Amino acid sequence: MASTVNISLFVSLLLVLTVTLLLSSSPVHCKSVDEDRLLQGINNYRLAQKLPVLKENDEADCLADEIADSLENHPCSRPVSTNFADYQKQLNKCKVDINSTRDAVILPACVPHLVSTQVLANYTQNPPITRSLNDTKYANIGLGSEDDWMVVVLSTTTPTGSLANAAGRRLVASIGVLGLLAIQLLLLA
Repeated sequence: MASTVNISLFVSLLLVLTVTLLLSSSPVHCKSVDEDRLLQGINNYRLAQKLPVLKENDEADCLADEIADSLENHPCSRPVSTNFADYQKQLNKCKVDINSTRDAVILPACVPHLVSTQVLANYTQNPPITRSLNDTKYANIGLGSEDDWMVVVLSTTTPTGSLANAAGRRLVASIGVLGLLAIQLLLLA
């Protein structure tokens, strides 16, 4: 009898852990050497400006990567939207609530062959972009690249700029507690 209860408890906990991990995991994003160099360069730039470094953020990384992928065949000569509302497919894929993008920013750059010195110069010597990099409200960063495109997404820690997925987090929390109770009831029945 005791071993049956222990096995039931073990299976319950394993199932809850698996469900929680599956629902809370974000898409995996592998950084390129170009993205790593740019992140290091941007953070060195911010340190030189006496600003805190930007921390990598899974949602910002996902969005930057997905936006860069969508620009793959986009000519450098054509303008690119920096409005999150124009990237609904990417927001959905990354599970980001549009309401959490108002204070975030998309910074795309097209640099032939993504020559690292030119990419960094584009982000650190271009006044419209450096205005964003110098803004202390930004605490997080995501980077994505595809062909000649580099995309940086900056986010805040506020609800209107955090790139949060509030509905998903509530769901995970609900499943965590309610799921455990439901599984326990089913196994004990």
